[in-house]
Amino acid sequence: MSETIEPQRGKLHQMFDTNFLDYTAYVIRDRAIPDVDDGLKPVQRRLLQTLHNMDDGRFHKVANVVGETMKLHPHGDQSIFAALVNLANKGFLIDRQGNFGNIFTGDQASAPRYIECRLSPLARETLFNKDLTEFVDSYDGRMQEPVCLPAKIPLLLLLGAEGIAVGMATKIMSHNFTELLQAQVDYLRGQEIVLYPDFNRGGIIDVTNYDHGNGRIRCRVKMTEPDPKTIVITELPYNITTESLIESIEKAAKAGKLKIASINDYTAENVEVEIKLARGVLAEETIDALYAFTDCELSVSPSLVAIEESMPRQHNVEDILRRNTDRLLKNLQRELTIDLGRLEEKLHARKLEQIFIEERLYKQIEEKINYKAVVSTIKQALVPYTEELLRKITSDDVERLLEIKIRRISRYDINRQEKEIREIEKAIALIKQHLTDMVGYTINYIEALIAKYGPLFPRRSELCAFDAADARSAALSDLHVVYHRESGFIGHKIKAEEQAHDLELFCSEYDRLLLIFKDGLYKVVHVPDKLFIGNDLYWVGAVRGDLVFNLIYRHGPENLAYAKRFATPKFILNREYRLFDEDKRSTILLLLIGKEGFRVRVSLAPSARAKQNAVEIDMDDFLIKGASAKGKRISNRTVRRVSDITGTPKKPVVSPLDLPGFESGDKE
Repeated sequence: MSETIEPQRGKLHQMFDTNFLDYTAYVIRDRAIPDVDDGLKPVQRRLLQTLHNMDDGRFHKVANVVGETMKLHPHGDQSIFAALVNLANKGFLIDRQGNFGNIFTGDQASAPRYIECRLSPLARETLFNKDLTEFVDSYDGRMQEPVCLPAKIPLLLLLGAEGIAVGMATKIMSHNFTELLQAQVDYLRGQEIVLYPDFNRGGIIDVTNYDHGNGRIRCRVKMTEPDPKTIVITELPYNITTESLIESIEKAAKAGKLKIASINDYTAENVEVEIKLARGVLAEETIDALYAFTDCELSVSPSLVAIEESMPRQHNVEDILRRNTDRLLKNLQRELTIDLGRLEEKLHARKLEQIFIEERLYKQIEEKINYKAVVSTIKQALVPYTEELLRKITSDDVERLLEIKIRRISRYDINRQEKEIREIEKAIALIKQHLTDMVGYTINYIEALIAKYGPLFPRRSELCAFDAADARSAALSDLHVVYHRESGFIGHKIKAEEQAHDLELFCSEYDRLLLIFKDGLYKVVHVPDKLFIGNDLYWVGAVRGDLVFNLIYRHGPENLAYAKRFATPKFILNREYRLFDEDKRSTILLLLIGKEGFRVRVSLAPSARAKQNAVEIDMDDFLIKGASAKGKRISNRTVRRVSDITGTPKKPVVSPLDLPGFESGDKE
C-alpha cells in the first residue's frame, strides 16, 4: 500500500510546484507589474487599445468600454472598471465626463452606466501607431491585442504604479510631465538628468533619502494659519485622502497627543480641511504635533520594479528614462522610414500616371485584342522612361495604369499634377533631412509636446528638505508628576492634597526623568504611573541635552567639600550611576541647574588661625567635565553649609528652579 502512495504523493508535489510557478509568473507579468517600455499593466493596455478601437471623437459610456475590454481581458468587469477609473483620475490619457470620484476625499465613482470617457488628445497623439505595434491573439483567439504600445512619452514614470505580486511588489512614484520630457531633451543633448516625484494630490516632499526611484521619501500636507486658532490643510501627501487624514487627527486628539475643538472638511475641487483649536492652544504649537502624531507627515519607500524582456527587474529612474528616450528615437526613425517609403511609392505612381497620360501611351493599346498583348505593349512603351522613375516597373504598376478611366484622362490637369509631384518631392526631401539628424528631430518632437501639453500639467508637489517630526518635542507636557518624600512614591497617577507633595513637574509621556538622590546616586527612568524610589530624592527633572549641573558635595571619608560642573550624563534606562564615591557620610550640599551666572557662599568650620570663615565661589570658574569627575576641592576645612547668593546676597539656600526641573538644599 505504501509503495503506491509515495509515487502519488510525489506527483502531487510536482503538480503543485509546477502550477504555483505558472501562477506566480502569470501574476507578475500579466497582472501586477507594469512593463518598462510602455509603462502599462496588461489591463491598462487593453483598456487603452479598446478606447482606440472605439474612438470616434465622442464620449463612450464606461459600461460599454468595460464590456468591449472584456473581449481582450480574461477577468471580471470590476477589475477593468477600477483600472479605468484609476487611469482616468491621473488626468493624462483619458478624458472624463461625469462623476469619477474624488481623489482628495476618497469618494467612489458613479456606476459605469452613468459616466463616460474617451481618449485624451495626448493619448491619441503619443500612444498608437499600427505600423509599429506587435499584435497577438487575445485569450480566446477572436481578437488581436498589442504586446506593447509604441508610447512616445515615458508613461511608467509619468503615471507611477503600485502592485503586489507573488514574492515581490512595486511602488513607482509619479513624476511631472514637463520635467520628464525636459529630462529626455537633456539626455539627448548629453547633459545630466535629475528627476524627483510629483504627486497629483500636491503636498510637500523631502527627497533627501530618495535613491533614483528607490530609497525613501517623506511627504507632508501643506497647511496655512488664517488666524492663531485655526489651521487649514490645503494639500495632501502621497495616497492620503481627507477622510483617512481626519480619522488620524481625531485618533491623536482622543489619545491626548493634541487638543482641537473641531475639524471640518470643505473639500471639493480643492482640498480644504479646517481645524479649530481648543482654548489656550495656538496653531504654532499644534503644527509640530500634527506632523508627529498624524498622517500629516508620512514616509514612503519606493521600489522601482518593472517587467523588462518578460522578466521583473529592479531599475532606477534615470535608466528607465534613457531606455524610453532611445526607444522613442528608434520609433520616430521607423515612422519616418515608413512614411518615406509610402511617399516614394506615391511619387512613383504619380510619375507613371503622368507619363502614361501626357505621352499618350494609352493610344498604343487601342488595337490590341488580348490582355497579354496589352500588358506587354505598356511595359515596352515605358522602357524609355525608366530613368525618370524611382524603381522598376511591376505588373501591379501596369494594372493600376489600366484601371484609369477615360473620363479621368480627358480631365487630366497637367499643371495640378506637376504641383502635386513637387509637393511630394519636397516632403521626401524633408524626411530624408530628418533621417540624417534623428537626435535633432527627436528633440524638436519632444519640445513640441512640451509647448502643447506642458501648461496643462504644472508641478503640484513642492520639493523641500525638512527635519523629521520629533514626537518627543511635539508632545503635550500634560503629565503632572509629583514626589511624596514621606511615602517615597513618584508618578503622575498619585492622588494627594496640594500640600502633600515635596517635588513636582509637568512633562510629556515621551520624556525621561533624571532622578538624583542625596547620596549622589542617579538614574534615568520612564515617566512612571507610580514608582517607589525612597525618601532621599534630591532633584528630579526631564532629561534635556542642554542642561548643566552645578554641584557642591561633601566627600565622606575626608569630610571635605568639592565643586564641579557637568552636562547631562549619558545613561542606560533604569541603571544606577554615581556622581561621587559611595559613603554614608557623603551627601549633596547644593545643586543648581543652569549654564552660567551662579555664585555661592560656602560657610566653613571656625578656626582660630583663619582670617575668615566663609568663601564666595563663581561656579563659572569650573570647567564642565563628566558626571563622574571628582571636582575641585573648595577648602581644607570642613564645610558647614552652602548658600546660593546669585543675584541677591544672603539668599536662602533652598531656591528651587522653575525649569527644567527643581532642586532643594540643606536648610542649616
